[in-house]
Amino acid sequence: MSLLHLLDKVSDQHVIDVNDTGTKVGYKPGVVLGGKDLEHDCGVHRGIGYFIEPLILLGLFARSPLSIRLKGITNDTKDPSVDTFRMVTLHMLKHFGVPLEGLELKIENRGAPPRGGGEVLLRVPNINSTLKAVNWIDEGMVKRIRGVTFSTNVSPQIENRILYAARGLFNKFIPDVHIFTDHRAGLSGGLYVSNLK
Repeated sequence: MSLLHLLDKVSDQHVIDVNDTGTKVGYKPGVVLGGKDLEHDCGVHRGIGYFIEPLILLGLFARSPLSIRLKGITNDTKDPSVDTFRMVTLHMLKHFGVPLEGLELKIENRGAPPRGGGEVLLRVPNINSTLKAVNWIDEGMVKRIRGVTFSTNVSPQIENRILYAARGLFNKFIPDVHIFTDHRAGLSGGLYVSNLK
C-alpha cells in the first residue's frame, strides 16, 4: 500500500482499485508528473531501496524532474541498499544514455531495522529521448574494488575493524581497493532500541 501511495504522489489520472479483502490490487497508470520537494514515509516493513527502484524508472519519463525525500530503512537484508543505488545503479544508467547531471541520491540519515529513521533525497532528471539499447556480453576482469562500510550508533572502532578485515581479504586478489567509511551517531544514525526491559 505504501508503494501505491508513493505512485499516487508522482502521477496523475491513474486508477487504483483495491478489493474489500485487500487481496487484489488493480492499477491503471496515468501520467507521470514528477515534482519537487515531495516527501514519503516508506515505513519499516520494506527498505527504501524497494521504493527507489520504480521511482528512478518512472522519474526518467516524467513531465518534470523528480525530487523526493524518502524516510525509512536505508539498509536491510530484504531490499537493495541505498548504497547500491548510489554507487552502482545510478552510474550504470549513463550507459543507457541518461545524463548524470541532475541524477543524485543523497543519504542524509541512516536507518536500520526495526525502527528505521533513515532519510534520503532522490533527484531524477527527465529525459526527452528514449533510452539507448545496451549489449553487455563480456563481463571483463575486476580491476578495482570500491565499497562502503557504515555503522550507526556504535563505536567508530567497530567500523574500522570491519574495514581492516575487508581490505585484508580483497588485497589478496587485487591491489586497488578503496573502502569508504560512513559512521553515523545520534539522529543521523537513525532510530534504535535502547535498553529494552
